[in-house]
Amino acid sequence: MKSSPTRGKKLALACAIAALPALVPNAAQAATWSDTFIGYRFGTDFREPNNRDEVRKHVLQLTHASGYSIGQNFVNLDVLQSDGKDPASGSDSGATEFYLTYRHQFHLGKIFDKDMSFGPVKEVAVTAGFDLNTKNTRFAPRKRLLVVGPTLKFDVPGFLDLSLLYGREQNHCGLGSPACPKSDITFDPQWIVSASWGIPFQAGPVPLKFQGFINYMSEKGKDYAGVKTKEETLMRTSLMVDVGQMVSGKKNTFLMGVGYELWRNKFGNHSNAAGVTKPGIDTNAPTFQMEWHF
Repeated sequence: MKSSPTRGKKLALACAIAALPALVPNAAQAATWSDTFIGYRFGTDFREPNNRDEVRKHVLQLTHASGYSIGQNFVNLDVLQSDGKDPASGSDSGATEFYLTYRHQFHLGKIFDKDMSFGPVKEVAVTAGFDLNTKNTRFAPRKRLLVVGPTLKFDVPGFLDLSLLYGREQNHCGLGSPACPKSDITFDPQWIVSASWGIPFQAGPVPLKFQGFINYMSEKGKDYAGVKTKEETLMRTSLMVDVGQMVSGKKNTFLMGVGYELWRNKFGNHSNAAGVTKPGIDTNAPTFQMEWHF
């Protein structure tokens, strides 16, 4: 049977995601450093597109980062539980979302045994990875995003990375017509400028860590209803106190602090087909956060 172009694109994306781990060396056997933690954050001011209500969310986070001889891995799983203002499909209870992010870096200086540093930059890398998500709302998104591009790694305490990534996303809308005449879509390619950081410092006797990321994503063509998407900005940042170091002298074991999420044109949303700006596309959400590293 002859496959459709859409089915072929799905197969190509699935194969690319499945093949990515095969390109990565066995970091578990050759790890030079690693950091794994369980995190929790909570806020009451989250927003969702086409929803006029502020949403309360509990977020459970599992994160692992590790380095090996020529690169490093990063994987993060967020489990986001909304309150009833963001309901699950067919229910008054809040929706649950799973969001998985994986990034792998190849450090070119280490691969080619060459000093790639210049100015404040200590290393140049190539970053590749993917995002996957699912959420049990009526919209029923199934995001599949592949990214690849260069990264500059800056010489600072902790880390500061700046990347320019090429991204291609597939997603799903379960609302049906007229809201979503197309239930499955492959968006146009987009550019993503991404900065991430984790910088420890002292404020008198208090050990602190300033951490987070910011992504600027270009528009990605038309959405499910044929409406042009807009550029999108997402920032999550936090200031954490190293409580474990203060109490027991053990660094980077238990951290607690406050954070902030800023999101503009969430998921590329801006206007509907009539040109009216959608509600719920911008988020300004203070958060309370904890991390247990092991």
